Amino acid sequence: MNSHFSTAALKWLSLVGVIWLQTFNGTNADFPAYSSQLKYLLSISQVQLNNLAVASDAGKLLGWLSGVAAHFFPLWLVLFIGAALGLVGYGFQYLFIVREVSLAYWQVLILNLLAGNSICWINTVCYLATMQNFPADSRIALSLSTSYQGLSAKMYATVVDAFIPARYVKGSYLLLNSVAPIAVSTVFAPFLRRFEVGDRPGITNCGFVALISVAFVTGIYAVVGSVGAHIPPMVLAIGLLILMVAPLTLPIGVSIREVLEQKWKSRDIRVFDYSVENESGDGLDKVVAEGSGHGDEEAGRFENGRIEEKEELEWAVNELLRSLNFWLYFMVYLMGATLGLVFLNNLGQIAESRGHSKTSTLVSLSSSCGFFGRLMPSIVDYYSSKWKVNLPRTISMGMLMVPMVVAFFMLAISSTSITLYVSTAVLGVCTGAISSISVSATPELFGTKNFGLNHNIVVANIPLGSFFFGYAASVLYDREGGGTGRCVGMACFQRTFISWGCVSSVGVLLSIWLFIRTRK
Repeated sequence: MNSHFSTAALKWLSLVGVIWLQTFNGTNADFPAYSSQLKYLLSISQVQLNNLAVASDAGKLLGWLSGVAAHFFPLWLVLFIGAALGLVGYGFQYLFIVREVSLAYWQVLILNLLAGNSICWINTVCYLATMQNFPADSRIALSLSTSYQGLSAKMYATVVDAFIPARYVKGSYLLLNSVAPIAVSTVFAPFLRRFEVGDRPGITNCGFVALISVAFVTGIYAVVGSVGAHIPPMVLAIGLLILMVAPLTLPIGVSIREVLEQKWKSRDIRVFDYSVENESGDGLDKVVAEGSGHGDEEAGRFENGRIEEKEELEWAVNELLRSLNFWLYFMVYLMGATLGLVFLNNLGQIAESRGHSKTSTLVSLSSSCGFFGRLMPSIVDYYSSKWKVNLPRTISMGMLMVPMVVAFFMLAISSTSITLYVSTAVLGVCTGAISSISVSATPELFGTKNFGLNHNIVVANIPLGSFFFGYAASVLYDREGGGTGRCVGMACFQRTFISWGCVSSVGVLLSIWLFIRTRK
């Protein structure tokens, strides 16, 4: 019983560990907060600055290595490889920002490549640990845990505002990016593995309701702290810390419940004398055995059904790359989540061109809204499972791209601050939601056996989109700025926003086509 009790609690502790890792693993989201410093120190153009963002995203081209490594090495080792890559990638950039070392432009490119690749390794561990421990509820668990990655930039910005003195702010984001993931990895690495324990639907449902509720409150708190509410930075930081610690009460509660159940069972048994106890014990064992046998039979049928379904859906890499469905899915992600990420990467220059000085506020807003976007699928999944309704992932992605189209065109025709804030919020929500949905859409479309490898192939479109979309935007920016490297005015990104709106419109049509092909 002790083993069962500890394992049940550790299973939930594993999910809490994933939540913490995801919170601090979105290190590329705060790039706009220090990109201007890099641009100044390196004396580079907007196109060259965009190449740094592309290099970070290009790390995902090698993300498949983490999927291969996970087949041969324990998850804790894969986790530390990723954290070490981030320590090197961001750590040397921090030393460059504070002028402790000298780096050439090409060296900073390589460091960004390493830093971007580190995210893939940590994500792979988080995804696999979650799917292994919550196979029947993987959609909810994945959406819930990945939502916290949208909170990364907000978390780092809050820490900087609350705890870093003004004279040390320079480079502080890079310092946090380098040390926070490896620190959290060290704490939770022992718990990121498979825990064999039977599901208890009542506890599972209560657990997810509790975690989703905490996440929802966290999102509200983060958004309120990002849109001008006069909350002192220290108070905001303490509040976020409390909300981050709150999920730990779930495994503690599970442990307490199991201890109390064990004590009550022991107390009931002592009421009977020896003969009655034996008779009751036999009867109880018989009932439990019959109940367990029935449950095992049902679970076996379900599991066998799932296995048979997975065998039909399992895709090897060579089959994946020859599939029209895969390339449709690839393009939908490219024209949705990836395009949204390109917008967020350029948010610093977009705000600067419009005369908006509070870039960190916009970064915090986009991060908080991205968190909400990533959280939405877990809420929808939870209630869909209760109401026996299944909304296909493919059509969900298309529906989320419609507001993105509107936001891009609004940015093209309006230069007001409110338009910038609202569009940033909309794009943050939609980008986060599509990113979260894709984590469960990939195994649903192409199976779970090769998920670590297949999904990293899908997200390889991020560096490709970052390069093509970002490079085109940078060229137009420099052209409008007369080759000075600085552009001011609505025209700097106007044609870019129009083209991005058109691209997202095509993505909506492709998602409908993919839905039609896969709806059976």
